[in-house]
Amino acid sequence: MADQIPLYPVRGAAAVASRKRAAYYSAAGPGAERPGRFQLEDESAHLDEMPLMMSEEGFENDESDYHTLPRARILQRKRGLEWFVCGGWKFLCTSCCDWLINICQRKRELKARTVWLGYPEKCEEKHPRNSIKNQKYNVFTFIPGGFVLAVTIVREAVDEFRRFQRDKEVNSQLYSKLTVRGKVQVKSSDIQVGDLIIVEKNQRIPSDMVFLRTSEKAGSCFIRTDQLDGETDWKLKVAVSCTQRLPALGDLFSINAYVYAQKPQLDIHSFEGTFTREDSDPPVHESLSIENTLWASTIVASGTVIGVVIYTGKETRSVMNTSNPKNKVGLLDLELNQLTKALFLALVALSLVMVTLQGFVGPWYRNLFRFLLLFSYIIPISLRVNLDMGKAAYGWMIMRDENIPGTVVRTSTIPEELGRLVYLLTDKTGTLTQNEMIFKRLHLGTVSYGTDTMDEIQSHVMNSYSQMYSQASGNNANSTPPRKAQSSAPKVRKSVSSRVHEAVKAIALCHNVTPVYEARAGVTGETEYAEVDQDFSDENRTYQASSPDEVALVQWTESVGLTLVNRDLTSMQLRTPGGQILTYCILQMFPFTSESKRMGVIVRDEATAEITFYMKGADVAMSTIVQYNDWLEEECGNMAREGLRTLVVAKRALTEEQYQDFESRYSQAKLSVHDRMLKVAAVVESLEREMELLCLTGVEDQLQADVRPTLEMLRNAGIKIWMLTGDKLETATCIAKSSHLVSRTQDIHTFRPVTSRGEAHLELNAFRRKHDCALVISGDSLEVCLRYYEHELAELACQCPAVVCCRCSPTQKARIVKLLQQRTGKRTCAIGDGGNDVSMIQAADCGIGIEGKEGKQASLAADFSITQFKHIGRLLMVHGRSSYKRSAALGQFVMHRGLIISTMQAVFSSVFYFASVPLYQGFLMVGYATIYTMFPVFSLVLDQDVKPEMAMLYPELYKDLTKGRSLSFKTFLVWVLISIYQGIGRVSFGAFLDVAFITTVTFLWKVSAITVVSCLPLYVLKYLKRKLSPPSYSKLTS
Repeated sequence: MADQIPLYPVRGAAAVASRKRAAYYSAAGPGAERPGRFQLEDESAHLDEMPLMMSEEGFENDESDYHTLPRARILQRKRGLEWFVCGGWKFLCTSCCDWLINICQRKRELKARTVWLGYPEKCEEKHPRNSIKNQKYNVFTFIPGGFVLAVTIVREAVDEFRRFQRDKEVNSQLYSKLTVRGKVQVKSSDIQVGDLIIVEKNQRIPSDMVFLRTSEKAGSCFIRTDQLDGETDWKLKVAVSCTQRLPALGDLFSINAYVYAQKPQLDIHSFEGTFTREDSDPPVHESLSIENTLWASTIVASGTVIGVVIYTGKETRSVMNTSNPKNKVGLLDLELNQLTKALFLALVALSLVMVTLQGFVGPWYRNLFRFLLLFSYIIPISLRVNLDMGKAAYGWMIMRDENIPGTVVRTSTIPEELGRLVYLLTDKTGTLTQNEMIFKRLHLGTVSYGTDTMDEIQSHVMNSYSQMYSQASGNNANSTPPRKAQSSAPKVRKSVSSRVHEAVKAIALCHNVTPVYEARAGVTGETEYAEVDQDFSDENRTYQASSPDEVALVQWTESVGLTLVNRDLTSMQLRTPGGQILTYCILQMFPFTSESKRMGVIVRDEATAEITFYMKGADVAMSTIVQYNDWLEEECGNMAREGLRTLVVAKRALTEEQYQDFESRYSQAKLSVHDRMLKVAAVVESLEREMELLCLTGVEDQLQADVRPTLEMLRNAGIKIWMLTGDKLETATCIAKSSHLVSRTQDIHTFRPVTSRGEAHLELNAFRRKHDCALVISGDSLEVCLRYYEHELAELACQCPAVVCCRCSPTQKARIVKLLQQRTGKRTCAIGDGGNDVSMIQAADCGIGIEGKEGKQASLAADFSITQFKHIGRLLMVHGRSSYKRSAALGQFVMHRGLIISTMQAVFSSVFYFASVPLYQGFLMVGYATIYTMFPVFSLVLDQDVKPEMAMLYPELYKDLTKGRSLSFKTFLVWVLISIYQGIGRVSFGAFLDVAFITTVTFLWKVSAITVVSCLPLYVLKYLKRKLSPPSYSKLTS
């Protein structure tokens, strides 16, 4: 008998197990002596040197084959394994892992490049293909997966296939490529660095290019960048002057030129490069900046452009800025995961108890695995599918709600997060306000004009230009005679009139606004050259600018008589009230940046040859630039308290010698390859000294519809609202009061500017003594406090009913969101409408974007997109509340469904001597988890405790959800007790039925009795609980 027993290879290194096996085989009979001697001779001597698992060869050989192996072969194997066991395996694993990491994570170093025009084969390096890839997965991602995950996999696969189709459509777009033999059609994905690409009007730019030529006579064109930076205005781009002056398009191949481009980087608002033509004498070197670039994913708005490709594929600005946002997981999912882990521990514990009660008889580990499989219904594997279906239904209900039209659910996995928010962080401009600017105030220092006195400004401007031209026609002069003509007027009248005229002219000249005249019906695109010769009718003209403030100012100058009728790269034309056209040559342009907070322009009057430097900007930036005055700071504060956005306007007259000196230094700084920005800024700052203060303007940004009642509702719901804005402190405080973010009777603590640790310590101590007051803090002070006292600031700020952070950068907004998440552990929501809000929206647990005038970038990056701020009330109070309560009940019901079966199985096994035998057949269990219990799942998805109108009328109902009482260990234990009770009752009375018994009357009354015993006590307890401890909404539903 012992000869027929196979001797398996040693699987464990424990001596106790070895002795048990030796005793077992020796007790089998006298024929087992040889195996016993073998074990005592070899196994005891070399047991520790043998691996825990031998090869499959040992399992395939029987005892006789095993003993016929030569002794030398066995010892040789052990000597080879000795190195492997004693450390060799670590060396092999480490080597393999390092090799795989180097292969998978190897990144190509980004370098600067020299691009030869029209000769991509001259490129020394290999550049990536110019194809777009937005797919998140590959084919092998969808191979694994079982039946339970089929719903999720199919949904992701469909979304992925749609992304693949969109990418294929974009990559297959045809473009004209300029070659030595002429134009050829090429796919977008086949474009290479160095190619000369022709892009027509209204066509997408396929890759990052340097702008070489255009069909526009001015040498410039407009592009739309709303898909890149979220801004809806048109941007003016300038062609390289050397290539624009070439007589014909084919001459690009007759010159020997190249472009030096900096290495690929993230910043879409800067570029440093040079254009060099070597075949001219001397060689031409031209500096390239952001205005000479055409970034991928932008649209050509005017003319036809030709560019040389410098970055493709993954190295383009648009792709490098497409950060992969974090995969947001709802708090409910995390809580369900914790409960699932607890259920898994219960599964293991129950199986061990069953095996223990069995007495560890026979192969007990085999019985342990059987019990694990029998009780596996404790683990709610179908929970994910049911929740995904429920969340899809919630998203469909949100988008179908007629009370919030235009709402889009972009992340369907976190609708229940809308029901657990504690902090709402909102932008100001375009979110709480309409981003519709209206000119309200002009202050000249001694006199102020409002909306009711704009006619006086109009008369001043009209008189100034009429006297100027009447005197000019008589004396053939321009500047001095108008002042002589006014000598008979009173001195104050003369002073105010001239100052009004200078202020209006400065506002009409200092901007980046471009008038655009729409093409008339029937006019082809080839007549774009005639734009300058069009009639400048007011009905056909629209203004394009980078900011609504700029458009409001230019529209105001038009209303008072000075109209901007034309603008190109080098000139600007104004129309006076009398119809005369004033032409100004644009010598230099200094665009607005968030660092400088100002913009400027140098113009030459074609009639008088006077050169003037105009500048406007924020008061904090301009106060140190203008000449000394005693009214600017006070009036800026007064306008800010009225909720107006202020701009300071100043000018400086330049002589021809001063300008020529500046131009030479400025051109040299722009040609610098290293630290170009710093050198250019230093040269410009040399002009910004002792400038003449002309005026102070005030523009109003109106509030969105129903902002006040919406904020009041959110406050009553227990949501703390923080306003994060880049605007100045006074304006932010005024908007906070006017929108009722801060009530009129509530105190406001304005955090003083701090620059050091000591100042921050003193100011925090002063703030600690305040109680129940709103906090207003600037971005600079916030940065200092976060550096030294992050914990203390977060603790104090979280106690405030409202917080206003002004002068915040996009990075600071995201940092505040993360600070709240880390310090409080509460759920945060960020809402905004501009590209500067994207980082805040993506960092928050729930991001909401508003489709506003600043573009769709925020709404596309958000989890939920709405059209108006007031829609957030219904989104949270109705849909957020119901989604959370439904998901909490659904998750616990699915767990309850599995616990009932496992309880019945445990009772059944206990009755039959702890046998690991299934109670029900497999197909019955599958039907129970799908068809039989399908209707309760659907009913929970459509469950409603209060009507939507009641939820909106009583936002206090929302406050209970933030405590998380709908899904907690307490409610989970209640469901567990119910499951155990119902499981024991059902298996005790009705588990043992035969087919003949089902057809009798006795079966019916027994089933009825089981149902009554299982359900009636629970309904009685539920009724008593509602009577003794009614829910918060019980009075509303009665």
